[in-house]
Amino acid sequence: MVMDGAVWIREEEDDNTNIPIIVFIFLLLLVISSSICAAHSSETGNSQANNQTFRPEEELKKLKLVRERLNKINKPALKTIQSPDGDIIDCVLLRHQPAFDHPKLKGKKPLDPPERPNGHNRKGMAAEDFQMWMMSGESCPEGTIPVRRTTEEDMLRASSVASFGKKPTRLVRRDSTSDGHEHAVGYVSGDEYYGAKANINVWAPRVSNQYEFSLSQLWVISGSFGDDLNTIEAGWQVSPELYGDYYPRFFTYWTSDAYQATGCYNLLCSGFVQTNNRIAIGAAISPTSSYGGGQFDISLLVWKDPKHGNWWLEFGSGILVGYWPSILFTHLRDRASMVQFGGEIVNSSPGGSHTSTEMGSGHFAGEGFGKASYFRNLQVVDWDNNLIPLPNLKVLADHPNCYDIQGGINTVWGNYFYYGGPGRNVNCP
Repeated sequence: MVMDGAVWIREEEDDNTNIPIIVFIFLLLLVISSSICAAHSSETGNSQANNQTFRPEEELKKLKLVRERLNKINKPALKTIQSPDGDIIDCVLLRHQPAFDHPKLKGKKPLDPPERPNGHNRKGMAAEDFQMWMMSGESCPEGTIPVRRTTEEDMLRASSVASFGKKPTRLVRRDSTSDGHEHAVGYVSGDEYYGAKANINVWAPRVSNQYEFSLSQLWVISGSFGDDLNTIEAGWQVSPELYGDYYPRFFTYWTSDAYQATGCYNLLCSGFVQTNNRIAIGAAISPTSSYGGGQFDISLLVWKDPKHGNWWLEFGSGILVGYWPSILFTHLRDRASMVQFGGEIVNSSPGGSHTSTEMGSGHFAGEGFGKASYFRNLQVVDWDNNLIPLPNLKVLADHPNCYDIQGGINTVWGNYFYYGGPGRNVNCP
């Protein structure tokens, strides 16, 4: 560069251009300085880029675990559907669903539909298009199931990779009022139960922050409220930590050791076997109820197949979603000892006050139909596979000034109750 510059100057001088030597020196220094700055800038830029992409060892390890878990959860899809709410629904072959990763289910095939409980009215089958993803006009082909795709962002919202998709273990005592979980429930106990049925009113309650949730569900329970608790659960929930939004979503859950090592929500682990190609567990529900306006509820039935002993889930009047294999459980291999219906919220006590996360509609039971949330047509399944009215429904609210419950019975709704509330208010500081 220097020689070329000198030659160029000399050539110009030969042409009598008369450029002073001081200008040549200045230009030479400018070129050298620019080259050095450019090189320095390049090195600095590379260093900054490296710093931006560099993660501590723990973060790299966590990302590796996240991607390994995602590979287990998200199975290859024959078809992919984009839901209007942002979800991605994968149509996965029945035999490839996560359930069949379970050591005791490997190589198995989904079972045929079982015998329904006696007294079950299958007239007027409910429409299947109660979820947002169905609004796309697309559906999954026969022989596949719709699975909400889990993203890296979903998993990173959890407190740990291991806890993703699980309820915290502190939930094991439903009669505790000090663990942040508050309930308003109706329940029966003291007998043998082989299933439960209810119509559950669907709302979109306000949830105050990412670390709280609001749900309405039924529980089929066996074992003690210690380490051996078995539960089967289904209903709807608003859980920003699990789903990343505030839509009410259809969900299932199970555990055989009091929410410790076993079980999960939806299809986030091996367990629940889905057989339906029209319902996506974990997908958003639409429509929802409105205060003083239209009311929308979903009918859910869980019952034990007398022949094979598995616990089946039915939506509406005849739409089988799938089943929990009996091999997942200890006590529930035989029967349930308690059935619960109702609402639950998490109170993280933001700012030292009670949360304003709503349960149900966010209004107290006394406001009644169209304003308070409800459960209706409450039934259980007896030892002979008969659907029967609840023999002795009890109701309980942990914090009645925040969320309450009122039960009743009539000829149209059978056993029912209103429940819920706004959370923080003048009587619930």
